Amino acid sequence: MIRKITNALTRRAVLMGGVVMAIGMAGIGAVSAQDAATRIVIGTTADVVNYNPLVGNSRSDTWVTNLMYPRLMQMTPAGSKDPYVALDWGYSEDGLSAWMEIRDDMTWSDGTPFTADDIVFTITAVTTEKIGVTAGLIPSFVSATAVSPTRVEFVLSRPDSTFLTNFGFWMPIVPKHAFPEIGSVGTFANDSNWVSAGPFLLTEVERGQRYLLKAVENYPLVETGRANIDEVEFRVFPDVNAQALALRAGDLDIIANALPAPIARTLQGQPNITVAQAPSLGWAHMLYNLQRAPLDNVLVRRALAHAVDYDAIRGIAMQGLAESTNSSVISPVLSYWADPEAKEYAFDPELSKQLLTEAGYTDADGDGFFDNLSLSLLYEQSAADIANWAQIVKDSSAQAGIRIELVGLERNTYLARAREQKDFDIYAGTWAVMEEPAAYLGLAFRTGAFINYASVSDPQLEAYINEAQAATSPEAARVPVQAAAKLIQDQVYDNVLYYQTFQFAYNSERWENFVIQPSDLLSLVNPLSLASVTSKN
Repeated sequence: MIRKITNALTRRAVLMGGVVMAIGMAGIGAVSAQDAATRIVIGTTADVVNYNPLVGNSRSDTWVTNLMYPRLMQMTPAGSKDPYVALDWGYSEDGLSAWMEIRDDMTWSDGTPFTADDIVFTITAVTTEKIGVTAGLIPSFVSATAVSPTRVEFVLSRPDSTFLTNFGFWMPIVPKHAFPEIGSVGTFANDSNWVSAGPFLLTEVERGQRYLLKAVENYPLVETGRANIDEVEFRVFPDVNAQALALRAGDLDIIANALPAPIARTLQGQPNITVAQAPSLGWAHMLYNLQRAPLDNVLVRRALAHAVDYDAIRGIAMQGLAESTNSSVISPVLSYWADPEAKEYAFDPELSKQLLTEAGYTDADGDGFFDNLSLSLLYEQSAADIANWAQIVKDSSAQAGIRIELVGLERNTYLARAREQKDFDIYAGTWAVMEEPAAYLGLAFRTGAFINYASVSDPQLEAYINEAQAATSPEAARVPVQAAAKLIQDQVYDNVLYYQTFQFAYNSERWENFVIQPSDLLSLVNPLSLASVTSKN
């Protein structure tokens, strides 16, 4: 039995920032000490690979570690950042220093205060050791100092208007007292004896089966000061189809993975199941490995771009739940930044053939395919949407005389081959959140950058990115941002297919008061949502 109390979570959540919508705000439950433990079961399709939140890059890694290691800011639907643990921040007039004020009521689960020292430790370790994605997002960082328990001051190498928001949202903060000395943070497994300043603490792991987290007693970012449920269990399923069956059977409460359109449609209208939506701030795309011939030839990349039936992908594979980005790495959702002149690559198999002929390819045996041109397309086999449109890419490319072999892999192998080994011809995937062009262009397209899977190295592109990142106002950044996006499109460094509205399903007979945030990375399973959700039983 759950004891109900009334409160103003909606208002407080908006003040804390980043909330898209709250579902079923009928009342917030507080768990009585005499009540039975409440547990919500969440489905995922992959194990946790890294318990170190600074290293982890998969969705399962993020979903679990986000519940223990807080970020300083929250994300809004339009991609801006609002206060959360951080209350206020700003820059000096010359742009060469910055500051941040944080809450004074946060503690780690072992009773140690959460202070500015933890922030200084985390950002120094990340930048010194060049750990993970965030290191590439804050190239202007020089040093940080905790001038009080709640205030951090930063020195920058140059003006960088994206520094604070990138650092504030993208870098989870880890406990200085529970992590090793700087120099070893990036190799720290963090696979036991966890310490949390989030709403939950990981307590049990059964690899391949489940991950159990229990509520901590102090989480001041919700009105009740504690999560309204006692336990969160992530349960591993082979794919989203298996998750959908478990949800229908009542063995699962939330499907964390974004639902493929066909599965979402089968769940809509089912008794006790609600399909919720979260806006996308990222995109689906294909990257061509520039380290490999013939993909280092722009004519071949353009031929591949014109061999894709984009309308069929959005209309058939995505069943209309996707929109064109005009083949641009700046989604029209980011209306301030998007270039109104951008046009999608036309699906034109004959133009593809002309480009390949110009590149020196022939069909000597007359079988309808160009000789010595066979490429593999790497994708995650549990990502049903991508698996569906990968087949469309193969079929439409065949009309242009291009053979494509589909290679579907489990997620961790897929990520290793793409990110670490660069062992692919064509990479099919998604970026979950791409909300600040001046920042993410550097992360994805600067030489050697962390998610530059395609191995792009273009001095002119880097000059545009540098100019955008050094800009002190959005107006000054917009011109180089749009120039960079146009160059990426012209050179086919990234073939962006669509952005979508993500769909997620949960058992609405049992649960209410989720707080949805944008992207498939945050969605229903963000910390504020799982701290706010209440049982209806």
